[in-house]
This record gives sequence, structure tokens and C-alpha cells, in this order.
Amino acid sequence: MHDESARLHIDGDRLVTASGETVRLRGVGLGGWMNMENFITGYPSTEELQRAALRRVLGQDVYDAFFERFLEVFFTDDDARFLADLGMNSVRVPFNYRHFEDDDRPMRLKEEGFLLLDRVIETCARHGLYTVLDLHAAPGYHNQRWHSDNPTHRSLFWTHRHFQDRVVHLWEALADRYKDNPWVAGYNPLNEPADPSGERIGPFYERLHAAIRAVDPSHVLFLDGNRHATDFELFADPLPGTVYTVHDYALAGFADSGDYPGLSRGRHVDRDYLEARFLERAEYMRRTGTPIWVGEFGPVYSTPYGGDPALDGARYRVLADQLGIYDAYGAGWSLWTYKDIGLQGVVHAAADSPYLRRIAPVLEKKARLGVDVWGGVDTGVRHLLEPIERTVAEEFPGFDPPPFGQRQWIHVLVRHILLAEPMVDEFAALFAGIDAEQARELADSFRFDRCAVRAPLAETLRKHL
Repeated sequence: MHDESARLHIDGDRLVTASGETVRLRGVGLGGWMNMENFITGYPSTEELQRAALRRVLGQDVYDAFFERFLEVFFTDDDARFLADLGMNSVRVPFNYRHFEDDDRPMRLKEEGFLLLDRVIETCARHGLYTVLDLHAAPGYHNQRWHSDNPTHRSLFWTHRHFQDRVVHLWEALADRYKDNPWVAGYNPLNEPADPSGERIGPFYERLHAAIRAVDPSHVLFLDGNRHATDFELFADPLPGTVYTVHDYALAGFADSGDYPGLSRGRHVDRDYLEARFLERAEYMRRTGTPIWVGEFGPVYSTPYGGDPALDGARYRVLADQLGIYDAYGAGWSLWTYKDIGLQGVVHAAADSPYLRRIAPVLEKKARLGVDVWGGVDTGVRHLLEPIERTVAEEFPGFDPPPFGQRQWIHVLVRHILLAEPMVDEFAALFAGIDAEQARELADSFRFDRCAVRAPLAETLRKHL
């Protein structure tokens, strides 16, 4: 399985094998597994708060039964075989640092996290799939959003050397463990960083690059741009052996977007607009002659149970146009995301699964209050948001909080924190009284053979593989 001929390296603007064969990485992100997100598996707020609440309600033994089975079944040979049969060649594997290190024991790495990565890497390799290892949640929170398991709207990572030291230490260990594995395409050290000043990310990347190269001189590094992998202005010459990674979520693919082609958030969006945005975001790679890899992209859809066929049709058109653009420019890509409860996944838990039946009351309340900033809409809470938005705009017209300005800053504070945190205990209470076997049965809702495939999405992807 460790065939050195599969090892990738950079040759100009391409990734190539040892024999010089071009490999355009095209695959999926494995969101929701080693790094959980609220819209992917249905809980409110952040993974850390969800886990703490479930532990209080279930007790340690039943809690362990659920999460051990969940981690076991969420991605198996059946899933890897499905992706390979579609024609994909790669899986981006997001993980939370908490699988490797506890906050009360910094720098003391846990073997359990490495064993989970070992398993997914080997599972993918058996089916000819490369893996890209992605630190999605770092200690101290390297961005201001829930997907870094951040319960606040502040990023402490960039101002505390302690957190940066822990990330360097973890990547030194990861590089040492996987330096001889050719099926690891490379390392994606920070997902969607958001350094508010823009002054610290460059020096940190240089430090991290040197630390990893001292251990592993050959694996490719995939470095996301600042402001959630969209801003590359602060980078000078490319670091050796490095792919600079862009994320390319389309304006016409968000939960509150309109028809396509058509108006979304007051702007006409068509294929030309999508191409212009992609070229703007990928300008650094094209100027420096380095490979283009879209580490995340993908529209959101209406739920597969009681969804809106017209809306989904527009989103499939968005996706098809994006894939065609990437084909035209030779860009690799990793669709977000592979498996979930029905918002974006190629595969999703069945509507009548034990897990979705159990959490249905909280899903309804989450949708009504719009607490998932990604994938939710604010219709039910406009009466709260409008006076806040108006007041902030009038009183602080020059206020432009990172990474995306006033409106998103307000929505994170109100929807993701103020309204979502009280709902965490309501979510956990839905699991009260179950035993270990029932917990495993709930986790089994994410087994491939119990999930459904979003067929139009799969077929759209297949045409570009």
C-alpha cells in the first residue's frame, strides 16, 4: 500500500507523481467526523459545548458508546468505495485538536487521535484515494467562527504564542508519523485562518513551514489564505513545496440566495460572475505559477425531506458551472461536504433514521430561530436583528469587524451565541434515558448502508471526474 510511485510533489503549476503523471486532486471534505459542525450533525452551537452537555446527560459510559460508534461508522470502506466509484481520487480530512491534546495537558499528545487518522488514511489508500490532513480547529481558535470550535467571536490564536507553539508541536508529530506515507497528499495546517491584523499569519506560516520541513522535507503543504482562504495579498514569494489553497463558496449557493442565474443579495450572479470571483481569489496562484486547489466550495440545498426542487435545481446549476470553471483552469477541488443530515452532503442520514427522529424538535427550533449561521436563514428573527443592525450602522458607520464586517459579526453574536447556546441543553435532553446499545443504534444512522445518496448531486460531480 505504501507504493512510493504514488507520492505527490509540485512541478510548476501541477501536482505530479514520482513518474511525472499529473494528478488533479478532486474529492470531498470529510466534515462532521473528527471535527463536528452544528449544521452537519444537527446540534446547536459548538462541538465542545455539545459534547459537554451530552456527557452530563448520558454519563461517561453511554457518551463513550455513542461517540466511539459514531467515529467508527461515519467513514468506512463502504464510503471510500463509493467515492472511488464516482471517480474521485482524494479526501480532505478535517480534525479538531482535541482528539490529540487536552487543554489541561498541553503538549502531551494522545495516541487515540493518531489511530483515527491512521484508519482513515489506510481506508482511503485501499481504494486509491489520497488524503489531505486538515487541522480544522486549533487551540485558541484561529478564526472567529464555530467551525474552529470557537464559542466566541474572538480569535485568540494570533495573539498568544502558547497556542501557536501547540500547533507547531502537533504538526511536527503528524509530519513525523506520516512522512513515509505516499497516500497522504499533504498537510493543510490551518483551515480558513482569520488573522485580524494580517500581520501574523505570514510569519507563522514561515515558522510552521520550517518546523514541518525539518521533519518531513517532501510532503506538500496546503496553506489557506487569510480571511477564510480568500485573501492572499499579504503573501510574498511562495514557500517551497507549497500549494496555496483557495475556498470558493458562491454567492448564489448560500441558504438565502435567489435563483441562478439571477439575483442573490442584490447582485446578479451568473457563470461570468462565478468565473470572475474565482479568478480574483486564485490570482496569487496564477501569478506565481503554482497549483490551484479549491479546498472548499459547494452550495447548500433544501432538505431532502420536504425540500424545494426549484431551489435545489438552481444550486445544481451553480455547482455544475463551478466545476466547469475549475476544469477550464486545471484546478483541483474538494467539495464541502461528504456526509451530513441533508444540507450539503453527497450522502446524508435518512429522514426516518433513529437519530433524525430523535433530534427533530431541536432541528425545528434551530430552523425557526436561524441559529445555524451557515445553512440557516434569519427570517424568524428579523425583528431582533433589524434594530441591532440599524443601530450599529448608524452609531458606528466606520466599524468593520473582521473577517466579514458588521452584519456577519452581529449574526454570529445573536444567532450563533445568544440564541444557540441555551439550546445546547435542550438538544442533550433529547437523549436522556438511553442506554449504551440505544446510543450505538443512534450513531448507526450515519452508516453508509443506512444513509441516502443525493443522486442529482452525485451525478453532477460524476460528469466532472
